[in-house]
Amino acid sequence: MRCPSCQADDTKVVDSRLAEEGGAIRRRRRCSGCSHRFTTFERVDHVPLMVIKSTGCVERFERDKVVAGLGAATKGRDVSDADLEAMATRVEDASRLRGSEVTSSDVGLLVLDELRSVDDVAYLRFASVYKNFNGAGDFHREIELLEKTSRAEQASPAAP
Repeated sequence: MRCPSCQADDTKVVDSRLAEEGGAIRRRRRCSGCSHRFTTFERVDHVPLMVIKSTGCVERFERDKVVAGLGAATKGRDVSDADLEAMATRVEDASRLRGSEVTSSDVGLLVLDELRSVDDVAYLRFASVYKNFNGAGDFHREIELLEKTSRAEQASPAAP
């Protein structure tokens, strides 16, 4: 690390600690040439997450779009902004685990999974748009699937 005061290349780390809730490392450094002390931060440089749309075009993952979709689905429901942010973070993290590219379909399914665990009405609202419902029969089938999934989850013991 180059000294910001004298531009010398020889600097020593004198203290390191976690910063930004573990998302970065704060380092205090001292220049061997002029003894100037300064602080640097080390953070993970994420590779941009790209979304492959159904049309074939590719665009950057936009977390705000996920939050907006979750917000629209949960409008008027008992879901806080903090809950929306946490759900969006889990969707983004799960998407990143799949690699640097993810399909919009996969993102939509991750959003559905989040909503299923939070609010049935919000889940159905999102599913009706995501799955392009055409009538009451589509809602009926999705409710049956939701109930079947809920029963199966309740019947199976939770992993410790």
